Amino acid sequence: MVPRPFRILHRAMATIAKQTGQPISYTPEGAVLISYKDLTSSPLSLSSSIDKAFGSGPDCLGIILVRDLPPSYPASRERLLKLAYKFAKLPEPIREQYADPGSRYSFGWSHGKEIMNGRPDTLKGSYYANPVVDSPAVSSELRVSYPEYYGNNIWPSNDIKEVEGFEQAFKDLGRLVFKVGCELATACQPFASSYLSDSSLSLSKLIGSSQTVKARLLHYFPPSPDAPLPTEDEPIDSWCGFHLDHSLLTGLCSAMYLREVPNGEPTVASSTSPSSGLYIKTRGGALTKVSIPPDCLAFQTGEALELATAGKLRATPHCVRVGAGGGADQVSRETLALFMQPDVDQQLSASDTFGTFSKRIFDEHYNQEATM
Repeated sequence: MVPRPFRILHRAMATIAKQTGQPISYTPEGAVLISYKDLTSSPLSLSSSIDKAFGSGPDCLGIILVRDLPPSYPASRERLLKLAYKFAKLPEPIREQYADPGSRYSFGWSHGKEIMNGRPDTLKGSYYANPVVDSPAVSSELRVSYPEYYGNNIWPSNDIKEVEGFEQAFKDLGRLVFKVGCELATACQPFASSYLSDSSLSLSKLIGSSQTVKARLLHYFPPSPDAPLPTEDEPIDSWCGFHLDHSLLTGLCSAMYLREVPNGEPTVASSTSPSSGLYIKTRGGALTKVSIPPDCLAFQTGEALELATAGKLRATPHCVRVGAGGGADQVSRETLALFMQPDVDQQLSASDTFGTFSKRIFDEHYNQEATM
């Protein structure tokens, strides 16, 4: 039973939010769009936008876009996403020096280890790290039990000229996304309290104090010239299979497409097809392509939130499509996803903590031999 003072406070916050609500803005594709200025100055005024983006209605996409970001964002995004490309272009023996099988490849480099659609995923490479905490301050027992979250960050050596400054670039962008995500969580509190099984939980506190934050820097390899995509009937999830994030909230940067230039810096390119990009199924099951403008961040709901709301707020399945087009075999896709979630001992339901829930997810996506 939620204490009566909490119930009164949450009802009052929700009433204030409704009274000061702003009109809802949308992208051309129908995703809800809010201003970072409003998020920081009058978060309660965003109640209607948050409900439309994250609510239980059949047309809800489970995603919200944030514009008018801090001025450092564009340069931080470009710097890190180009480094993602450069790291992926390093010789494989060098990349594999930064892989960590003991954490089920949840720190450092990972390629071809994750199981998607029943087979190893070789379509993308990932670099994982916690941008907020390099070495979590937890017990040795927790480190052993949950190496996927409580291991130490692994960073490429600055002696590798191609990726010099990788660690700082990763932290700069990751921490910016984390800051915006924590502010969004605060704005979501009146909305979330009406859905959470334990409405006394604070989303911002669960995320802000957690040591399980994980960023995933993603490089989507271009289709191979030896195995080109079909120009007709290309699978909608040809670059990344349909999946659910298992976070409370996931921050997502706008993808950057890069064209390879021999012996030079990669050049920013357009996607090779208008069908390329992120696709989301609404809570009602309709498939929608969602574009994130380069100057925006997006935030999606994850499975941990679904569990904490007893299924009232379902995570929305999403995937990425290559989009067959001329020159597709020369263009890669780079982005950063930041998974914001509670510590492993946080109770999400009567039967699951975040830790026990996460173990099931990792078991689904990684072969057991990967941990040996």
